[in-house]
Amino acid sequence: MEQTNYKGAFQKPIGSGFNAKSTTTDVIKGIDLTGKIAIVTGGDGGYGLEITKALTSVGATVIIPARNIEKTMENLKGISNVEVEALNLTEPTSIDAFAAKFLDSGRPLHLLINNAGIMWTPLHRDQNGNEGQFSTNHLGHFQLTAKLWDALKKAKGARVVNVSSSSHHFSPILFDDINYNTKEYDKFKAYGQSKTANVLFALELDKRGQQFGVRAYSLNPGLSLETNLGKHLTFEDFITLGILHPDGTPNTEAEEAMKKIQKTKEQGAATTVWAATSPQLQNIGGVYLENVEIAQYDEANYDSIAAAYKSPAGFAGIAPFALDTESAQKLWTISEKMTQTRFDI
Repeated sequence: MEQTNYKGAFQKPIGSGFNAKSTTTDVIKGIDLTGKIAIVTGGDGGYGLEITKALTSVGATVIIPARNIEKTMENLKGISNVEVEALNLTEPTSIDAFAAKFLDSGRPLHLLINNAGIMWTPLHRDQNGNEGQFSTNHLGHFQLTAKLWDALKKAKGARVVNVSSSSHHFSPILFDDINYNTKEYDKFKAYGQSKTANVLFALELDKRGQQFGVRAYSLNPGLSLETNLGKHLTFEDFITLGILHPDGTPNTEAEEAMKKIQKTKEQGAATTVWAATSPQLQNIGGVYLENVEIAQYDEANYDSIAAAYKSPAGFAGIAPFALDTESAQKLWTISEKMTQTRFDI
């Protein structure tokens, strides 16, 4: 029977036995991925590198798409069972070439982890005029997944994992102006929109793909200061986020809240590894995860998008608009148009 997590039908904790402090070592224990093939975008740094280490440690072969192959190879030194191939997520021809090469190998694809991303960047556009954060974080991964679909089906039991963020709370999909052609650009909302897209894409992909044994998940990895995603923040941005007061002094309340939820990279990568490998999720898909558990969905208590700006420590749970039926279906159709890629399952 087909399952769907539209409107949070399956969005409730299952008692995973793990928590916010669990690491990749904890969640990968007892898992055997010998003979399995994984692709991890952004798998050579930050959370992605920890994901790569965890998967290869239990026998998986991990393929890392890279814009800079030499740099990626350097980052992966000492890790066995890895392959590096050229890919730029903002260049459609690059995505097609990467996928074609993999398909030509004849191998099944058991795990596709759409982990790479950019955050809070100044306005920039890809070669087709699409806003940069939406292009990198969603459209590139949508096209990559579509082009690798035959390999995912061939695995007869594959998982697609989209790394989203608690920042999806900042914005639903702005269907009237996704690319900020007329609206004033807001890098926080633009990032939030791209992260909402990650959730909606996993939601719809799971509905359409489960008949072929392909399940999909999205997740919030959590906050780690060991990554470099916030490199584009300005002084004014820290004030907007409530980390600093307008006079430049630290917001001690925010600092304390952030300390409580900060993670190491091994902890931040744990939810992704759990999504990709856990038998606990064998018969559940389309759900949004955090802290190595299915996140809470509570529409009645959802405050407002504005609340996300008042919470430097993040906003827990899943926003109702990120599991909306109509939005998931509409985003799929628009993504096909924007990438000029037919994703017909």
